[in-house]
Amino acid sequence: MESIQRLRPPGLVSSPAFSHVAVVPPGATTIYVGGQNAVDQDGSIVGAGDVALQSTRALENAKIALAAAGATFADVVQWTVLFVDGVDLAAAYGAIAPMLASDEPPLVLGARVAGLGVPGALIEISAVAAVLR
Repeated sequence: MESIQRLRPPGLVSSPAFSHVAVVPPGATTIYVGGQNAVDQDGSIVGAGDVALQSTRALENAKIALAAAGATFADVVQWTVLFVDGVDLAAAYGAIAPMLASDEPPLVLGARVAGLGVPGALIEISAVAAVLR
């Protein structure tokens, strides 16, 4: 196997937004991106109260973190997305979906939580990526 395989096997719901299984070949470098919120480089919240703006900024921060490790969105094997309970999920996903569109989407874990560690944060995004060197 020379590439990461993202599978949507028969018998499981077929979605263009996510895959169910990812297989990473031996020799790939695994990259872990810790939770990214909608903060600027000074740690100030961006898009206070606006989950769409916060989703976009959190994803942009994840992109910067991935690039620091030599990876891109195409290398992401799994996204984990935490939303503060009560936010508009359609607005959040709608804001970031165009940036994540792929013929072989990664795995996605989404969860609603009571709150996040950054005051005012409505979303937190983390990732696991793999790069074939």
